[in-house]
Amino acid sequence: MRIRALLLTVIAVVAAGCGGDPTTGKAGLEKSTITLGMLPLPEVAPIQIGIDKGYFEAQGLTVKVEIIQGGAAAMPDLLSGKLDVLHSNYVSAMLAAGLGVAKPKVIGEAYVAQDGNFVLMTKRDSPITTLAHLKGKKVGVNTLNNVATLAVSALLKTAGLAPDDVKFVEQPFPQMAGALDSGLVDAAVLPEPFWQTAAKDSGARQLSELFTAATAKWPMAGYVVTDQFAQQHPKTVAAFQRGLQQATTTAISNSADAKAAILKYTKIDKATADLMRLGGYSTSVDKDRLQRVADLMLEFGYLKEKLDVSSLLLTAGTS
Repeated sequence: MRIRALLLTVIAVVAAGCGGDPTTGKAGLEKSTITLGMLPLPEVAPIQIGIDKGYFEAQGLTVKVEIIQGGAAAMPDLLSGKLDVLHSNYVSAMLAAGLGVAKPKVIGEAYVAQDGNFVLMTKRDSPITTLAHLKGKKVGVNTLNNVATLAVSALLKTAGLAPDDVKFVEQPFPQMAGALDSGLVDAAVLPEPFWQTAAKDSGARQLSELFTAATAKWPMAGYVVTDQFAQQHPKTVAAFQRGLQQATTTAISNSADAKAAILKYTKIDKATADLMRLGGYSTSVDKDRLQRVADLMLEFGYLKEKLDVSSLLLTAGTS
């Protein structure tokens, strides 16, 4: 499994420590400038809002953003200290914890899936009209053995199918609509705004919401640091959390601010941004909700033994 291999390569790095030289900030922070790795998705709009509106600066913190390709792929950079904070889907973080190659700590939530945020699509003239029709078909996902494949597996179960009844094909989200049109895949997982663009440009059809029934209100991703970073930089982490909470509150109360922020770190145009269904921002990490992810991962074999998500929270036993 590629993700397992990626994570296992960093064991030596973890042993060597997080790296980097802490610098004392004007607010007495252990480190006044941090680098945050994030995917260019709507869910990280609060980070851009926090930078633009000075919420982080007010906490004595400068946040530098680095665009990444995925949480699993960027995990080695978090462990090596190249990144201080990582925007990661929870499946990647839990895989790292479950494999024992990292002790990630969730210090903030990014997004909880709402209707219209993530969709399973087929091409316009596809004979696939129900989930049961996916048997023997190819399903496009952005990363194998991760959150998209887990969510599809849960969907397949509702139709009496198992994960091995389909073939998962890895494709980056920007190329997913083309893979669907060309027949490289028969169905595709697409987040906003990619699914709106596919529907508008080529008539792609929605087969199902990706997160529904057992996965409704699914906690998608959060902001994580290493356990070592959290221990060595408690004031820095707390400053980031305060700035993030203020920025997330703004995103929740004003979607116009969120959509304006999204335009700055993605290639999304305003017309497409206006179509997006936002609303999954969360100001707190819910332990019970997060446990659902670990439990589903155990059910489908992503984890070999039960993971108590309290171990991932900055303050164990709280949410």
